[in-house]
Amino acid sequence: MPALSRTGALCLTLTVSMLVGTLLATKLAARRSPQPLAFPLTSIPLVIDGWFGVPGPDLPEEIQGVLKATSLLSREYHRGRSDVDLFIAFYAEQRAGESMHSPRVCLPGAGWEIGAYGSEPVPVGDQRYTINRYVVEKGLERMTVLYWYQSRSSVVASEYLGKVLLIKNTIMDGATAGSIVRLTFADRPGAVQEAVGLASHLIPEVRRCIGG
Repeated sequence: MPALSRTGALCLTLTVSMLVGTLLATKLAARRSPQPLAFPLTSIPLVIDGWFGVPGPDLPEEIQGVLKATSLLSREYHRGRSDVDLFIAFYAEQRAGESMHSPRVCLPGAGWEIGAYGSEPVPVGDQRYTINRYVVEKGLERMTVLYWYQSRSSVVASEYLGKVLLIKNTIMDGATAGSIVRLTFADRPGAVQEAVGLASHLIPEVRRCIGG
């Protein structure tokens, strides 16, 4: 009999938890509201701290269909002998429990192997943000990828923290807009420091476009 009581209590707890979760998900869905860009991503300057940008190649339609982004930006920045590819995907509305397509998942799917990973601090004014750093390899080619998730109120490296903040923002004001920003460049001495310098200028520009 006691065992049956414990089982019944467990079932009741699970049932209540499921009901609460369903009600919360319904409430969050009702509070979501699309947040359009304050300025188009194309308004990000082509000249940034000595870097000169040119439009990058358009993504194939099938990839755009998978990303389902509200707005995309692809550029190639050059400074001296250094080259950095910039990619930004902006979403006017996100859903709690879902996430953007992380390079950590997309790159291996495109044939790249992750050789090493870590993080990099990026100073922006009197603040310091942490972003992801991945080294990827395909045959003899070796590239470094820096990327981060950015919304109106945050710049984060962690996908999981991004989900927590997404739920928080949904509860607070229904704002779920956000973006993923990625820099890709050849793995060579000094390249990471150069790209971090570019990132420190891009973060405020992306914030301006989102309306933060």
